[in-house]
Amino acid sequence: MRPIGLRARVAIAAAAAIVVAVVLLGIAVLARLDDQLNGATDRTLRARAVDVAQLAASAPGVLDDPGALDGRLGGSSLLVQVVDRRGRLYVRSGSLGARVLPEVPAVRTALHGRRPAYADAMLGTDPIRLYAAPLGELGSSQAAGGAVIVAATTADTRATLEATRRFVLLGALAAAALAAVLATLLARRALRPLSRLSSGARAIARTGDASQRLPSPAARDEVGDLAETLNAMLVSLERARESEQRFVADASHELRTPLTALRGNVAYVARHGADPAVLADLEADAARLGGVLDDLLALAREDAAAPVRGEPVDLVEVAREAAGADPAADALVEPADGAVLVLAERPALERAVGNLVRNARRHGPPDGRITIAVGRDGARARISVADEGPGLGGEDASRAFERFWRGPEARGEGSGLGLAIVRAVAERHGGRVEVDGARFTIDLPALSELSPTRGVELQAPPSEGTSP
Repeated sequence: MRPIGLRARVAIAAAAAIVVAVVLLGIAVLARLDDQLNGATDRTLRARAVDVAQLAASAPGVLDDPGALDGRLGGSSLLVQVVDRRGRLYVRSGSLGARVLPEVPAVRTALHGRRPAYADAMLGTDPIRLYAAPLGELGSSQAAGGAVIVAATTADTRATLEATRRFVLLGALAAAALAAVLATLLARRALRPLSRLSSGARAIARTGDASQRLPSPAARDEVGDLAETLNAMLVSLERARESEQRFVADASHELRTPLTALRGNVAYVARHGADPAVLADLEADAARLGGVLDDLLALAREDAAAPVRGEPVDLVEVAREAAGADPAADALVEPADGAVLVLAERPALERAVGNLVRNARRHGPPDGRITIAVGRDGARARISVADEGPGLGGEDASRAFERFWRGPEARGEGSGLGLAIVRAVAERHGGRVEVDGARFTIDLPALSELSPTRGVELQAPPSEGTSP
């Protein structure tokens, strides 16, 4: 069974809400109207009973006069009768004719309990509201010590209440139908931008073209925010696809060079046999190919890695290990009087700093010194690697972290991915990489609960045989 659509659910909810509201309002109105009508009837009955009681006390002989007991309530005549202390009929109004008001408990309460009381009863087939009140016991009148009973038909009241109930019911149904129609129209209009967004998304899904954009509604509402968010997502997807395509093209180019060299050297060995120079070339090409593959895998892992959930890492220790791992010479580390801690994945951070050291060794002067500096500035922790070369500036500095980019003065056969890996690691850890000439700095958030530490200098000395 197909589920009910959003428009139908909105229409049903609106109709149900209107029905409930109208029914509750009708119940309140009917209760108030019933109270008002019955209250007015009770007050009229009581007032007429008081008049008859006063007449019986002041001029008992007048009770027998024609029309003395008659009275009216709206368009109907009041029904009045007077009974003696034994409950026998003494006199009645002309509107009763030959009829007698029923002896209900309210009449016995007035006669024997000497208390007034109201009651609902039937006079033949007519519903009536009845009020009985005791008469004074003094006097020679036969009515002394008896009771006066005043009644009025409630047929009009009931007809009014019944008409009101029908009106409330019909009003609820009409309001529900109107609410359903209006809710359907409003929902259709409100959901029209969503329908356009859905159609646009299906078109993009069919073509797979992330350069297309979803239509933006004119109104700046929740649907407009959704369209803006989805278009921003498409922009990110388009950039990611372009970056992936560029990366695949660059990787194919970088891998083609060592593979071509390997094939050539293997063909030479197959034709002429191996000699030390060819074997050295083969080893160098294999090493370069392995390095490119390792860097590609590392960069792919950084791109696909989840947010950092590392541990406190001391940048001083990372800098010491990176300086000590420099193949040119042993590291000379100055004593440190504190720690600079960050929340990081230690292997990734060590690889990034190691890449900076190798980059400095590759691009700096052959006999130059590499300096690794660690420090903290407020909530930021920094570790920088610098060589004694001229460094980068201008356009080269802005392109230094692009994948497969090599500086014009580069030496060796680097993959061109080392600095890209450094940037990826820094950004995944919530930081950034800065370049200032020959100094490359990784800036990371420091652990806030630590006190600031003073800067620490670590140095990797120049290659063996060179002067510091």
